Parts: sequence; C-alpha cells; structure tokens
Amino acid sequence: MSPLSEEQLIKRREAQRQRIVEAALKVFAVRGLHGAKMSMIADEAELSAGQLYRFFESKEELFMTLIRQVAEETTQAMERIYDLPGSPFDKLRAFTASTLKEESAQYPFKLIQHINTADDAPDEAVQLIQQFSAKRYIEQLLPLFEEGQRIGDFAQGDTRQLISSFLTLLSALITFNMPMDDGHQMPDADILMRIVAGPRIQGR
Repeated sequence: MSPLSEEQLIKRREAQRQRIVEAALKVFAVRGLHGAKMSMIADEAELSAGQLYRFFESKEELFMTLIRQVAEETTQAMERIYDLPGSPFDKLRAFTASTLKEESAQYPFKLIQHINTADDAPDEAVQLIQQFSAKRYIEQLLPLFEEGQRIGDFAQGDTRQLISSFLTLLSALITFNMPMDDGHQMPDADILMRIVAGPRIQGR
C-alpha cells in the first residue's frame, strides 16, 4: 500500500478530530464536565486515549473547544429555520419535530443546561454561553413569529413573550430527565405547537 499523501493525512486528522468533538458533545451533554472522562470520550469516538491527547491536552481544553462550537452552531441552527419550506408555523414545527426526535440535536441544549446549573462551571464557559442567551434566540425568531402572527399562524399577544414561553418549554422537554414508562411518554411536536397556534392553524 502506498503511503498517504499530505492532503490525505490532513483529511484523516480532521476526520479524527471531528469524531472526537462529536463524541465529546454526547458525553458532556449526558454527564457534564465533571462526570465525563477522557476515557469515556475515547470509547465513544472509538479511538484510543492517546489519540485524543494528540488533539487536546486536557478534558478542560476539549470542553471549552466544544462550548465555543456549540454556541455558534445553536445560533446557526436557529437561522436555518428560515430555509425550511412552508409557512412560519410549518417552519417552526419542522424545527421542533427534528429537535425532539433527533437525540444529537438535543445535546447542545443539554450541554448549555449543565453550564447554567453547575455551581463550578468554568467562568469562560459561563461568559460565552451568556453571549448566546435566550434573548439572542428570541431576536432571531422574532421576524418568523411576527409574520406568523400577521397571517394568523401564531397566537396574538406579546411576540417576545410568546417566543420565550415556547423556547422555555422546548428546552424543558429536552433536558427533562425523569424516566418514562410505556403509559407516559414525552409530548410530540404537535402537542407543543398547540401552545403557539393561531386562529388560522386552529381552524384547520
């Protein structure tokens, strides 16, 4: 087998780093900073611990790298709502359904929740998350909700308060950790969407 070219080596290294970041997101989201171990992340990434330390000198460095990435990606995820097809209600429902269904889409919310509730979260992490607060997400969704209210997709009233209520409930569902049995399951997107549904939607 011929040796890999420099370009191939770079691509392999980038792929390994991405595997580490994705694995770390899952582990940190589930266990938090102090409950997570580098060995857990290595197992999740299907790499050796030594391979992890080639990219990140410590768990804390990996955690902060992840926080920076999550902060940017959650903002981008909100922006992508506008690229979804359909009316404002259809766009928000598709985003909500995807978030509730796909476990990987929930990890950033859970990670942020760990930081917001931990007494000893790193100051840099807290400060970074504060820059990407609920207020920022509300401002991102404001045009969507205003248009939805104008055409009757969304309930009338204080638009920012409506968005805040919706995001609070969505976040609560995602970070809700109580075990569910067969007779009691998490609400689906349609149940959650009833909270913001306007007269045009209610009349369907």
